[in-house]
Amino acid sequence: MSNVYENKKKIDLLVGSIFGIATIVFIILFFTNDSFFKWAFDRHHNILSWYIRPVFIIPIVFFAYKRSLTGVMVSIFSLFTSMFWFPVPATVSPEIIEFLSFEQEYLKGSWDASKIFIQLSVPLFFIALIFAAWRRSWKYVLVVMTAAAVLKMLWSAIFAGDSGLSIIKPAITGLVVCIGVVYYIMRKKKRKT
Repeated sequence: MSNVYENKKKIDLLVGSIFGIATIVFIILFFTNDSFFKWAFDRHHNILSWYIRPVFIIPIVFFAYKRSLTGVMVSIFSLFTSMFWFPVPATVSPEIIEFLSFEQEYLKGSWDASKIFIQLSVPLFFIALIFAAWRRSWKYVLVVMTAAAVLKMLWSAIFAGDSGLSIIKPAITGLVVCIGVVYYIMRKKKRKT
């Protein structure tokens, strides 16, 4: 029985590592290949990609809770790549065009200490979220999710101005859905105990 468990763990580590590497390759390609960068951002103008991305926090939390590295890494890979899952929209609001233009310039612009700090907050968010779910600390999961959403909205509004406000509705919607699912799981666990 322990051999079966050990084999499952090895497969989980292998497949999870493959998707972790695939995510890193995607990020490198995204930042180094201008035509891919533009192609992805053209599709990211589709507002559906703004709404679906925060929802991937739910499977990340679920698989971290289940201690499945494969599930976590597939979910993270899906979150990052979902920016280009949808077709280029026929029409786009001026605020979204302005905000995404700002975001593209920001990502391709020069790097300083504040930008490095802000970019490091992304992997730190995933680490904190995964750690909290892995340890089954639902309150900490809620704190991490809420803090990330609030900081993303603040960053967008402060750095991108009025166009940054376009992210508020998708961010709040995603946060409400994620909190609702986590709250449901917490209540279900309390009933069982």
